[in-house]
Amino acid sequence: MTLKPVRVGICGLGTVGGGTFNVLTRNADDIARRAGRPIVIEQVAYRSLNPECDLTGIKATTDVFEVATNPDVDVLVELIGGYDLSRELVLTAIANGKHVVTANKAMIAVHGNEIFKAAHEQGVIVAFEAAVAGGIPVIKSLREGLGANRIEWVAGIINGTGNYILTHMREDKRAFEDVLAEAQALGYAEADPTFDVEGIDAAHKLTILASIAYGVPLQFNKAFTEGISRITAEDIEQADNLGYVIKHLGISKRTEAGLELRVHPTLIPKQRLLASVYGVKNAIAIMGDAVGPTLYYGAGAGAEPTASAVVADLLDVARDISTDHHYRVPYLAFSGIGDEINRLPIMPMEDIVTAYYLRLLAVDRPGVLARVATILAEQGISIEALIQKEATEGELVPIILLTHRTREKQMNEAIRLIESMADIAGPVTRIRVESLDEQE
Repeated sequence: MTLKPVRVGICGLGTVGGGTFNVLTRNADDIARRAGRPIVIEQVAYRSLNPECDLTGIKATTDVFEVATNPDVDVLVELIGGYDLSRELVLTAIANGKHVVTANKAMIAVHGNEIFKAAHEQGVIVAFEAAVAGGIPVIKSLREGLGANRIEWVAGIINGTGNYILTHMREDKRAFEDVLAEAQALGYAEADPTFDVEGIDAAHKLTILASIAYGVPLQFNKAFTEGISRITAEDIEQADNLGYVIKHLGISKRTEAGLELRVHPTLIPKQRLLASVYGVKNAIAIMGDAVGPTLYYGAGAGAEPTASAVVADLLDVARDISTDHHYRVPYLAFSGIGDEINRLPIMPMEDIVTAYYLRLLAVDRPGVLARVATILAEQGISIEALIQKEATEGELVPIILLTHRTREKQMNEAIRLIESMADIAGPVTRIRVESLDEQE
């Protein structure tokens, strides 16, 4: 029996949309054999024409909602990005009984609970593998391949721009601003790089991974986010001297008090696998109680790597399109919608326990270091390592401290007291440290 084709409407013909269009047309025969039926492009909507896409014989429009309401379209592929227009487009498609494939991590992280509820009520599929880590099939692995496991933690480099900047700051001994400008010139960073360098993009992705890992609602507004713009070449060098590499990590852990959900610069030991992920590559480490640690590595962005994930989702839709929605893999891995879903609380950042790297500039006079050590001790913070360098111009001494694990609340108070000292110049630089010993 020959199954009828699955007809696709692609909204957005930019980098990912163009890649998806070309992969679908170039590999049409192999895709049809894998899906058991052809997957054909019925219509596209675009703001500007992509010269790399041959639209001969394809219906085209500049109105994305025309695709969402087209009765000849079975699956809407949302690749326009952003929060609000994409939400409205996807909800319109769902209301019209269409399945949805999207690469939009921002929309899923912020509006996903609403979208999945609407899709469940309509009995349609919403697939979003390409929303996290580009072409790396980490969502499918976490949702299905690791389905037997109680997930203990997820830690990953999930933004290629930030990883590129930190990589070249370390390898080339260059300043943040210099490498950022290069990343923008190469197209790795946007003209406004805020989402990448301040961790917002990574927080979107971590929110999605944590929801799938632990069966909790999407809670982007509770994710702690800190960027890399204050990291200096000095910090990179001192981390290296101490046996660490600085990476911009998304980290989520299950604890007795709840779930950690945080994105920030992190010192990790050089021997850990994540420390060896360079350039624009992504990598996500996941700890399951049965399987132990697993690592997923590859291209986290780009036209065809991301298109690979989009088309893989289309294959899944083509296979499951005739299956009763009660028997499909749940959107966020666990059965239950709304109040039935796990309500593990997201921990406030001040309750997180980790080790710390501190860098401060102090006036070169007796008693200053002793006072700093006393402040830390009064907050119950013990020092693991200390480096005091030669005085700089103006007789300021750079002091590097590595602490044992302590609660963020205590560290915040210690930093406040240290910065209030008359002999301390400027703010204290604080970078969290994850040894990963218990995790890998």
